[in-house]
Amino acid sequence: MQNLKFPENFLWGGAVAANQCEGAYNEDGKGLSVQDVLPRGLRGERTAAPTEDNLKLKGIDFYHHYKEDIALMAEMGFKVFRTSIAWSRIFPKGDEEEPNEKGLEFYDKVFDECHKYGIEPLVTISHYETPLYLAEEYDGWKNRKLITFFERYCRTIFERYGKKVKYWLTFNEINSLMHAPFMSGGINTPKDQLSEADLYQAIHHELVASALVTKIGHEMMPDAKIGCMILGITIYPLTPDPSDVIAMMEKDRETLLFADVHARGKYPEYIKKYWKSQGIQINITPEDEEILKNTVDFISFSYYSSTCATTHPELSTPTGGNLIKGYKNPYVKASEWGWQIDPQGLRYTLNKLYDRYQLPLFIVENGLGAKDELITLENGEKTVNDDYRIAYLREHLKEAAKAIEDGVELMGYTSWGFIDIVSASTAEMAKRYGYIYVDRNDDGTGTLERYRKKSFYWYQDVIQTNGQSLWKNEQIC
Repeated sequence: MQNLKFPENFLWGGAVAANQCEGAYNEDGKGLSVQDVLPRGLRGERTAAPTEDNLKLKGIDFYHHYKEDIALMAEMGFKVFRTSIAWSRIFPKGDEEEPNEKGLEFYDKVFDECHKYGIEPLVTISHYETPLYLAEEYDGWKNRKLITFFERYCRTIFERYGKKVKYWLTFNEINSLMHAPFMSGGINTPKDQLSEADLYQAIHHELVASALVTKIGHEMMPDAKIGCMILGITIYPLTPDPSDVIAMMEKDRETLLFADVHARGKYPEYIKKYWKSQGIQINITPEDEEILKNTVDFISFSYYSSTCATTHPELSTPTGGNLIKGYKNPYVKASEWGWQIDPQGLRYTLNKLYDRYQLPLFIVENGLGAKDELITLENGEKTVNDDYRIAYLREHLKEAAKAIEDGVELMGYTSWGFIDIVSASTAEMAKRYGYIYVDRNDDGTGTLERYRKKSFYWYQDVIQTNGQSLWKNEQIC
């Protein structure tokens, strides 16, 4: 009897996004992004201009606290730090010929600080941060011109950071474009007015752009590893009814489509048949088809919860999650925000993706959003006793270890988010994910002081033991 093992070179770390942590939305030449006009996240409509109640404008001020925060990562023992580059820091409008040097300098400093501690940056090139100007002037990724603008942006950052960044992701949760077209793809056309054909055309533009910059990245940075990133949701049939299994298959394909193109270099037959049945015509040029053949080195994904598909809605009730809707599973519990907690679903998803693609996988988001209570210990130290978070993470990591034992090639794990940040879905601070508590409230008040939660020391131990501490007082056969 022995504990399950993680590979010796396993990349342990944590993740954030620029728009949720940096703040400084109008400093050093940065332009506006779509996030700067979404004060309620996915809960409300966009505003005409930034408003004072938009917490993302201030974030947790990582822009001025990055040295302190990276030192805390190093204290936990991080091997890798997933973050994103704010496109509008580099090209404020998005369509300029020349980049903003101040923006480039900021990420130089962040990556240099990471390397000071031996932490590898894992950089998401576009993480829900389309420059607002591209949304308003070009209607975002509906417009083919964005491929050219994105290529220019990527060439700029590859040239600048090619020797500092080994691991890259093109688009965050690229399949989210189907569910949140403005936040995910800067599509300014209201969602209820956006035709299915226009949505798939925008998806095609992003997929071409992703493949193109994968090709360019490999040419400019031969040693780099470039991956895609999908919103990973585990979907079960609610019942054994064959119709529910088919419903699950169809729902699954909304996610797998994006991984299929990234990993196989072409569109699967099922989407071509769907387009034909719906009378949807997509402008796909022969040049596009050649570009799509530039496949990724690995597949990364987010995993928070699972859901069910059914043709019998009367047997369950609707439930939410990370953008994708479904029906409640009577066999799993849910978080405070209604996300169904399903550690075994992570093992299932890892096996499903690896069986399908035979490419290395990377879990780049996984965590529990919860309302944390900051307390003061007898010695005067402030902390959070977040045993619920530890339990969530422990069980998911155990299932990841089981997937490795199953034969899955898993590169690493970056939990979301390593520090409390503004929630993407709700744009609030109350929904906390981090190992580090940040004194900032939903009304924007707070000292911005950082405090180590109980989970901070727990994760430190997990990394130090390369996962063996997950099985303290427990043996796995």
